[in-house]
Amino acid sequence: MLFSISLLVFLIWIVLFFAWGSFWRVWEFASDPAQFPAPTVWPRVVAVVPARNEAASIEAVVQALVSQEYAGEFSIVVVDDHSDDGTLELARRAAQQASAATRVRVASAPPLESGWTGKLWALNAGVSESRNFAPDFFWFTDADVIHAPDTLRGLVSRAQAGSLDLTSLMVLLRAETFAERMLIPPFLYFFLMLYPPRWIADRGAKTAGAAGGSILLRRTALQRIAGLAAIRGEVIDDCALARAVKKSGGRVWMGLTRASRSLRSYQTFSEIRDMIARTAFTQLRYSAPQLLGTFLGMTLTFLLPVALTLSANVRVWPFALAAWCLMTASFLPTVTFYRLHPIWAPLLPLAAIFYTYATLRSAARYWLGRGGQWKGRAQAQRKTPA
Repeated sequence: MLFSISLLVFLIWIVLFFAWGSFWRVWEFASDPAQFPAPTVWPRVVAVVPARNEAASIEAVVQALVSQEYAGEFSIVVVDDHSDDGTLELARRAAQQASAATRVRVASAPPLESGWTGKLWALNAGVSESRNFAPDFFWFTDADVIHAPDTLRGLVSRAQAGSLDLTSLMVLLRAETFAERMLIPPFLYFFLMLYPPRWIADRGAKTAGAAGGSILLRRTALQRIAGLAAIRGEVIDDCALARAVKKSGGRVWMGLTRASRSLRSYQTFSEIRDMIARTAFTQLRYSAPQLLGTFLGMTLTFLLPVALTLSANVRVWPFALAAWCLMTASFLPTVTFYRLHPIWAPLLPLAAIFYTYATLRSAARYWLGRGGQWKGRAQAQRKTPA
């Protein structure tokens, strides 16, 4: 029995390593070295920044945006999502200090309408604020992300060269504390496993994904899906947007960057647990059978290779150890991307245990009516029968 299980585990890793969209080959879709020809005419772009209680980062974010080296018309809309920490005033001050008050508009989101998640409601308000500017592209970017000066130029060049409707970059997340080093590289790894960039870019594949920290969206693509109202209740809004665009016939691309980075820090394991738990059960469509399948899948794929390698049954060692080696080899490029020591690579099973626990906790929160917690809002509450 154990021999059969070890063989199954090995075959799973053969498939993941060689036939799962090369999701682990991060150097293939790291965008920083990529160069594309400049468009003949630079399109008009509006950056929309939804901000809810982002006093710690909003000034640096606005400064980075007004410092973009972009040859076309470019303006910025910061939408304050009912903050109570002075975010709105700090955004205005940052624009004035950068002598960019005419290019930066700071607006307050209207009262949240039923059926909308907060971030999408704020983004929708930003899109409405930009109506008179008639942009060719919207650049949706988070209020905790600092972009390199050439980020917008690179995004637009790629989008125009590839006729892309949605161009997204996974920005570099912090990996400085012990908890971050243990769990943030696996976050990227598991995300890419769910949404292999090769499959995202393949128009014939159903996979569609994006990273909400930086999404360049063609205005005509947004109009084609009937606006953000089409996904207004989605908690995982970035991937929902990519799915809607791709389903409408649009071209979608997602890559990685080290040049743009998130300022959000996670000092403790509990903070990362809560970040995962916010959307993990949503990813499973609030399905108990999918939750069970995920638990079994994580156990079979990430835990059993180690357990069987350390078992007393020598017959299972070769296949189990080979599976663990393939797992480690596939995770090593992500560890290297974060410039961490290779010793972290064989420890992926420990992160898998933590992510499984956080997913179970996400389900429990949903069933208790506290799902999708984000800065005081529950955005994935269990619906009770009428």
